[in-house]
Amino acid sequence: MILDTVVIIGGGWAGCAASIRAKKMGAKVVLIERTDMLLGLGNVGGIMRNNGRYTATEENIYLGANELFEITDMYSRHKNLDFPGHKHASLYDVTKIEPEVRRLLVNLGIEVLLKKRAIDVIINNRTIEGIALNDDSVIYGDVFIETTGSTGPMGNCLRYGNGCSMCILRCPTFGPRISISEKSGIEDLIGKKKDGTFGAFSGSCKLNKDSLSSEIRNELDEKGVVILPVPKEDIHLDKLDKKVCQQYALKEYAENIILLDTGHAKMMTTFYPLEDLRKIHGLENARYEDPYSGGIGNSVRYLSMAPRDNTMKVIGVNNLFCGGEKAGLFVGHTEAITTGSLAGYNSVKMIRGEKLLELPRTLAVGDIISYENEMILKEEGLQKRYTFAGSDYFNRMKDLNLYSVDIEAIKERVKNNKLLNIYNRN
Repeated sequence: MILDTVVIIGGGWAGCAASIRAKKMGAKVVLIERTDMLLGLGNVGGIMRNNGRYTATEENIYLGANELFEITDMYSRHKNLDFPGHKHASLYDVTKIEPEVRRLLVNLGIEVLLKKRAIDVIINNRTIEGIALNDDSVIYGDVFIETTGSTGPMGNCLRYGNGCSMCILRCPTFGPRISISEKSGIEDLIGKKKDGTFGAFSGSCKLNKDSLSSEIRNELDEKGVVILPVPKEDIHLDKLDKKVCQQYALKEYAENIILLDTGHAKMMTTFYPLEDLRKIHGLENARYEDPYSGGIGNSVRYLSMAPRDNTMKVIGVNNLFCGGEKAGLFVGHTEAITTGSLAGYNSVKMIRGEKLLELPRTLAVGDIISYENEMILKEEGLQKRYTFAGSDYFNRMKDLNLYSVDIEAIKERVKNNKLLNIYNRN
């Protein structure tokens, strides 16, 4: 029997989640990734289960999207960690996570194509037939899912930021990301900063642990977090408005250097001049890991988002879904897995001619998808970010009584919506 084929473009958290769901629904799955690693920003992130992400994680697990969360839990260096503005966080080891995810996908029988960059689409009557790659080959399929993110090419980081910082996305090495939705004739949406300019800086950098003092390294290993006061003359509150991660736009993140242990030392600021960083006790020999030019800049995101409905289908293309940052102003791994999982599930529902699933707003994972879709149509909505972990949406979660750390109560909520293990009902 020839299986129907789902093609996913972009191998970050959203693309991996979409691949797993489509494969477990019975489709043949091809995942295209332009770099030599999966997970994208997941290789420099590491924060899970903080604030409302705990609720969203458990909702996803009870929906049946458990695999990736089991891996992040298994590789967490620290659990139930509190740091400014955040409770009960887990920090997974970014140095170990990618190979484990890659093994999972390969063992499931997903065809993973690395170092293959999509450059164009073959489309007829608003239906995509194939994806043209940079090696002149074409990957044909029945349904397509775009999870290419919203960062790059290098010119965008120069135009809307401080230049290419050679971040984990490595456009100079593997070539620029292109927008599948725009290649299909759809006008993408662009996020804005509070001052009205486009995009937003990535929210953190990595420092080489060995370049820190032994006291800081030991404290990171033991406690998972180190907070170092910034000299008064170097405190700049206005830099908080530039961050993509508005859940960290608290004055504590301008007045202090906050380091988290994710295998590297994750520094919770967009960028920080190296000569100023080395003024701080214990950081005299500090060296950046990613972005390598983290003293002057960081990647700029939210420059390419596809208009979509609440099933994650791209509006205007008959057989294209989206997930992750490509699907809106979402921030975080949990958010990417949430949207990617729904896109993967619905891609196979479309192939079968079945009604697509729209997650109910009585679940946090359903409400954030619908709420972001409403807000992005407003000018002020384009200046906000949507995450379970903080900022406006976490407040909304609490106001709607969607935030919970009671696992049994979360399970009951999913069960009451008749969605328990829905993603694995084949």
